Amino acid sequence: MVVSPSCRRARAAGRSGLLPPAARLGLLLGALALTEACARAAPTLPAGDTAAFATRLDRLRREAGIPGMAAVVARGSQIVWQQGFGYADEAHQRPVTAETSFHLASLTKPFASIIVMRLVEAGTVSLEDPVSKYGISINSPSVVRVGHLLTHTSEGEPGSRYQYNGNRYALLDQVILASSGHPFAELVTEQIIGPLGMAQTAPNPQSAGDFAHTGYDAATFTANMAQGFTSDGRSREAYPAGFSSAAGLVSSAADLVRFSAALDQHALVSAATQERIYTPATSSSGATLPYGLGWFVQRYGNTRIVWHYGFWTANSSLIVKVPEQGLTFVLLANTDMLSRPYGLGADEDVRRSPYARAFLDVFAAR
Repeated sequence: MVVSPSCRRARAAGRSGLLPPAARLGLLLGALALTEACARAAPTLPAGDTAAFATRLDRLRREAGIPGMAAVVARGSQIVWQQGFGYADEAHQRPVTAETSFHLASLTKPFASIIVMRLVEAGTVSLEDPVSKYGISINSPSVVRVGHLLTHTSEGEPGSRYQYNGNRYALLDQVILASSGHPFAELVTEQIIGPLGMAQTAPNPQSAGDFAHTGYDAATFTANMAQGFTSDGRSREAYPAGFSSAAGLVSSAADLVRFSAALDQHALVSAATQERIYTPATSSSGATLPYGLGWFVQRYGNTRIVWHYGFWTANSSLIVKVPEQGLTFVLLANTDMLSRPYGLGADEDVRRSPYARAFLDVFAAR
């Protein structure tokens, strides 16, 4: 396929790690507008492949009793396949689309990582800082540092082992507030949600003070959200009311593609910082651990994949990225069954998820 010069410029925009964050964001927004036009000429997979992929996902959804699920596959900022399954609200027969907002649970963590690493780039925070510098007190045999919170290595002897702990990760709220004078909800809105035009993304609407930073109308935003359900998918269930750097962000599959594209084009942090985020932590004994700075990192054959999952009451989420191929897979659901059965945080292998395997088999194998 012949690619026009404007499309080539769109794909290259924002890749320079020498540009300041504001300039990178400006380039990215222009690039996203151009690539919307380029996407019309973008190659897609054969219809048989995508049909089989959709059938596989829908079978898994039905077996798990998930009422509604949104799925998107993107290459860069171009959505090459998308589908909504079931209903966002069964009572009103409102179908799920790529623009339907779902709770993300722990998929909030990659957003918090960006905010912390922007503070690191600004020289306001160091990953080597003791957390006590920010008013955090942890009973520990030795010093717990900011980097330990980001990599889930703060328990036991800090840095010695990985143990996923959302409560420890949420302590980054205090690091962000103490170092910048602004809460995480405000910074994620001003530095990511607003500049990227993520209109279906916000801190938890039930956390009114956090949601208020967006300036969105709460009733309008909530009306676009999927209704939460119990694990069996049979009864409505209220979403959690909390919000922190560890969980509580609400977003759509389409908006998460915009966030993913911003990462790929180094519009939020420099290329060097992005590589640091995607590099797995090393234990004090030299062992390679499964988590980088806000992302799980593993190999799929000879290819690096980065990913994250989330689940909480009435919601679950999954994002899998293949940076070398520019591929992103986003899957959002309105029960916890997209993630809960597979022990992803403990096992650290995204291939335990049959949804992730379906994506890797059809898309990443190419």
